[in-house]
Amino acid sequence: MQIILLDKVVNLGGLGDVVKVKDGYARNYLIPQGKAKRANAANLAEFEARRVELERIAAEQLAVAQAQGAKLEGQSVTVARKAGVDGRLFGSVTNADIAEALKALGFDIEKAAVRMPEGPLKVVGESQLVVSLHTDVTATINVSVVGEN
Repeated sequence: MQIILLDKVVNLGGLGDVVKVKDGYARNYLIPQGKAKRANAANLAEFEARRVELERIAAEQLAVAQAQGAKLEGQSVTVARKAGVDGRLFGSVTNADIAEALKALGFDIEKAAVRMPEGPLKVVGESQLVVSLHTDVTATINVSVVGEN
């Protein structure tokens, strides 16, 4: 299916690009999320009429994300969980737990923005994780998992 991107999408294209994607990806994700529209004559004309406005909105979102990324870079988050004597947790620390801890520090981050490539944290210790605030903006945070009795 041919679509017009209304926002930058990672590994797909930028604002205004006309790309071909699988039908399900377009119908189930891109179009409902407002990231794309079908590429037909009417939608192309509408996009060209709104291009300046969409570019301004995208630039504002990028500026907000960069400002938030500068504040978030290098922040330390501590999460306490029950752990055994060998340092393994009775459970795990997920991206939702880290997003909640960041919210307590005053950062409104969605759990999907916290990237955990090796999966949930299952041992006591420190790790560095990446928070993706925008397609072009990421911040590295330090997560310290401590055991509690």
